[in-house]
Amino acid sequence: MKLYSYFRSSASYRVRIALALKELQFQYEAVHLLKDGGQQLAPEYRLVNPDGIVPALEDGPEVLTQSLAIIEYLDEVHPEPPLLPRSAADRAYVRSVALQVACEIHPVDNLRVLKYLKTNFGISDEQKSQWYRHWIDVGFGSLEARLTVEKRVGDFAFGDTPTVADICLVPQIWNARRFDIPLDSYPTLNRFANNAMALNAFKHAEPSNQPDAEG
Repeated sequence: MKLYSYFRSSASYRVRIALALKELQFQYEAVHLLKDGGQQLAPEYRLVNPDGIVPALEDGPEVLTQSLAIIEYLDEVHPEPPLLPRSAADRAYVRSVALQVACEIHPVDNLRVLKYLKTNFGISDEQKSQWYRHWIDVGFGSLEARLTVEKRVGDFAFGDTPTVADICLVPQIWNARRFDIPLDSYPTLNRFANNAMALNAFKHAEPSNQPDAEG
């Protein structure tokens, strides 16, 4: 397998966590999102992923895109340890938490959106930071309120082993911490992230441990 990844990409980070939890070996192919005008936009990479985003995963003849689709593919092809619960209702719950991060929080705060706001609307760095923090607080506030009273919660968002929900949550918390966003109001989310980072798989997938990591 070959993973096209950028060390700071939240979506790539999710897939790295899944691969590490499954203990799957893969070749790391760095795609720098800032160098050369964005290597993800180069014609060579567009042949891999026409969307011009990361991650992409090559597994034999298959080229897979979109982090959650890749993760569910890995879970089906390599079922141990499972990243989704057995019952339909529990799977829907875990997916809903994952999708709240991946569809409601991450898209409005990702690099190309922030770059567009700065380039086309002339917002300042401070305004960009305010934008980022606003959507983190909106999303994390909703998740914190929900998961604080959720009976399925244990050490992680579902029970005592990580699932797709935690795989999505941890990179978003990492990014929020990177931008010095105060997270004291989200003790439940912080607890999940701290429990996850005690596991080797999450440590191994962390951005600073990637081949293309920068200071």
